[in-house]
Amino acid sequence: MYKIPESVLVVIYTEDMQVLMMERADKADYWQSVTGSKDFPDEALEVTAMREVQEETGIVVADRPGAVPLANLSDWRVANVYEIYPVWRHRYAPGVTKNTEHVFGLMVPNAIPITLAPREHLQYRWLPYREAADLCFSPSNAEAILQLPHHLAG
Repeated sequence: MYKIPESVLVVIYTEDMQVLMMERADKADYWQSVTGSKDFPDEALEVTAMREVQEETGIVVADRPGAVPLANLSDWRVANVYEIYPVWRHRYAPGVTKNTEHVFGLMVPNAIPITLAPREHLQYRWLPYREAADLCFSPSNAEAILQLPHHLAG
């Protein structure tokens, strides 16, 4: 089954603009925020974002005790269309070369426990937002992180 070329990017951050960065398991020294594709074409982007956050970090986003409130997840209304890196193009249907990535932000409490999906990420770190942006391998991920102050002010 091929990946759907529509995905989410979720910048996870704290109120003091510390950003969660994770190192990819399939590409050493490639650091990023949470990313992931829709599971099916009609999956709501917000559902994709919540699912990917839980799969990759163990953070549950829901309106129930012990979870990060759904109100803390915000659609930043940014869609980036980019060329899929050749190293990952085999995951998509033949001829698919571009992906549309929808950007979300998720504010979490300081010291929230993180449980990485070992098949996806090797390690994580919290960094001030500018340092996090500098660490990103993906230009669209770096740009999203640099927009964090704008979204906190809004």
